[in-house]
Amino acid sequence: MPRTPVILVARTLPAPCEDRLARDFIVHRPAGDCPHPWPELLAIAEGCEGMLVSVSEKLDRATIETLPASIRVIATMSVGFDHIDLAAAKARGLIVTNTPDVLTEATADLTLLLLLGAARRAKEAMALIAEDRWGAWSPTGMLGVDIGRRRMGILGLGRIGAAVARRARAFGMDIHYHNRRRAEARVEDGATWHDTLDSLLAVSDVLVLNAASTPETRGIINARALALLPEGAILVNSARGDLVDDEAVIEALISGRLLAAGLDVFRGEPKLDPRYRDLPNVFALPHIGSATIETRVDMGMFAIDNLASVLSGGGKPLTPVT
Repeated sequence: MPRTPVILVARTLPAPCEDRLARDFIVHRPAGDCPHPWPELLAIAEGCEGMLVSVSEKLDRATIETLPASIRVIATMSVGFDHIDLAAAKARGLIVTNTPDVLTEATADLTLLLLLGAARRAKEAMALIAEDRWGAWSPTGMLGVDIGRRRMGILGLGRIGAAVARRARAFGMDIHYHNRRRAEARVEDGATWHDTLDSLLAVSDVLVLNAASTPETRGIINARALALLPEGAILVNSARGDLVDDEAVIEALISGRLLAAGLDVFRGEPKLDPRYRDLPNVFALPHIGSATIETRVDMGMFAIDNLASVLSGGGKPLTPVT
């Protein structure tokens, strides 16, 4: 009879994923669904062969070096893996896997929600209802802007960026993008490629960030970059909070250099610069880009597939990142 793999699961997954975990694995886990300190998780991981984690678990070099020798694979339920020190994992001979492609459509939908919320002053309008301040209709009351009359600049025309572009075209937007290399024609789909970020910024009435967090991209949207945008541009970020310089963005929102911002991600989240909460022209959400039932089930199942492939299926992961 096949041996049942033993794994650590750091967080509670959607019900279909939990059912599969209970059926196919011996699961060790902490009590309660919240981020747990690593000393607690490490004690539970003793004797486990794999770990199923998420972005709430930060695996730095010191943590990875103290993992039990029995651990062979770390499966993160996320597309990004900047919360894991890959060099340290590789040095330990650990396999690290992620869950690419499953959250593209949900995140692209959310990106358009951010754009529409920012462009149509949704935060201010919702406050009128919530605070019982809705008065008589006025021809000049609560005026937002038509996104269909604006040019969208996408920083990072990958899978999510391309899905955002498809949706934006339905609103009549003209699509521009910057990648280090020009995208294939089928991905580009008529969008205009800019070989420099500066060139993209100059035409971006709406700037959408879809880039990964890397040493080159962290803080890339700073005061200099914002100054290159057309006056009254809208900033949308559903990628990573550390792509932007908060001080510069907040200053641009206060001065009117930026008309508005739609933000789902923040540097240091769940903590964020409190000034974002007070700005009427910031439509903010708490990092819910992948938060649909269907997408989270798909992400969980993909992470489980990776664990099963390594621990029960011959040792080869489906989506290795180390």
